[in-house]
Amino acid sequence: MPSDQSTWLIAVPNNGDAEGLLPELQSKLSQQSKSPNSIAEFPIPSFKTGTLDLLISLSEDLPKHDTFFTNTVAKVVETLRNLLNNDASKLSQHILVNEKPVDEYLLNNWKWNDGRYGSQRGLREMVDTLNKVCGSYPIDLLPPTKPTQEMSSIDNSMKAKLTNYNLVKGSLVQMQRKRTYARIPILIEDILNPLSSGNLSVRSLVDIVSKEDFIQDSEYLDTLLVAVPKNLVKDWNSKYEHFGKMVVVPRSSKPIASDDEYTLFSVVTFRRFHDDFVQACRENKFILREFVYSDEEIAKQKMELDMTDTTEKELWTELLHLSRTNFSESFQILVHLKVVRLFIESVLRYGLPANYIGVVVKASLSFCSSGSSDKPNMPHQPDPKSIKKTFSTLQSHFSYLGSSSKRNNPKGGEADEFVGEYQTLMEQEFYDFVLYEVPWIITQ
Repeated sequence: MPSDQSTWLIAVPNNGDAEGLLPELQSKLSQQSKSPNSIAEFPIPSFKTGTLDLLISLSEDLPKHDTFFTNTVAKVVETLRNLLNNDASKLSQHILVNEKPVDEYLLNNWKWNDGRYGSQRGLREMVDTLNKVCGSYPIDLLPPTKPTQEMSSIDNSMKAKLTNYNLVKGSLVQMQRKRTYARIPILIEDILNPLSSGNLSVRSLVDIVSKEDFIQDSEYLDTLLVAVPKNLVKDWNSKYEHFGKMVVVPRSSKPIASDDEYTLFSVVTFRRFHDDFVQACRENKFILREFVYSDEEIAKQKMELDMTDTTEKELWTELLHLSRTNFSESFQILVHLKVVRLFIESVLRYGLPANYIGVVVKASLSFCSSGSSDKPNMPHQPDPKSIKKTFSTLQSHFSYLGSSSKRNNPKGGEADEFVGEYQTLMEQEFYDFVLYEVPWIITQ
């Protein structure tokens, strides 16, 4: 039984009634299901068949290609999903094939792209052409022929752009977390990352202190920041002036901010006795916060942050555009590869002449209530019962092909040798009709 979350591409021999097949199937499928199934003609070109050895070889190789192409499409979709924060409505605006929804591309007069993948080429050349457009293979899935530079276009371009974007995005987050300058306008990303998380003993002080909290350009005095536990505030107020002789300027302590656990104080100290002050804080369980206010550092880091923020936005836009384009390209390539598989399997199963009828079927979905009388019910998930009925109807309709779907192999002793050589192929599950699946692109 094929997956209930895929569109089915089906091929059968043309027995002279190609025009009547689709209406007959539509009638039968509409009778067995309350929810409508989508079904359309799916033309299969008459490729050059080549030799039996070539067909068997390609039949063994193509599942590897299929797996890689499917994974490539899935990775592009995942990139789009991450870029758009998994927003279903936005995602559906970018999961398009030639600016059309996926279902419309498959179910609305699909045709082989003869201008790009000439159907008169040999099958091996055809597969190589699709490979060259789609991307480079993992080491364990290398095709029989050596890939060219063009072959890595989609996969490598996505990897390069995604890596570059992630590096810049990571740098931006790091800069936002580690800023040590004050009163820079807070970006929306700051709200979403740990910059503002934690208590006053650990969190960034960027958006808390200001220039007025610090003594500027003093040779002898320095302003320090101390996070004092709430239960020790009285101790701080009574002790800080007595950390040593000439360590702290009297009455210089000033509360700046407070949270549930700590109060942040500024205090003016003599630079000469900085180490004594640090030791006294440690002994009294007051937490000294290292913070240096510098106008030059503010300007420098703000410029770096602005540049990185601008670069991140530009790369996000470029990656979004590239992913949108590459989804359209890679999905078309995947479907064309499925058609090549349909043809090869049909020749091996039904023999010559290589004249086959293709049909595309998308089984019905179950519907869930929107919860409002003003809104229509929306597709929710595959309807297993309906899908099972759809598949049973197809099996029943094409049951007459059972005798010819055993692969046209020799008889007697030669047959035993043939089966032994290609045992793995012979053991694959197959139906009376040839069927390959195109996984659904889930946007919700």
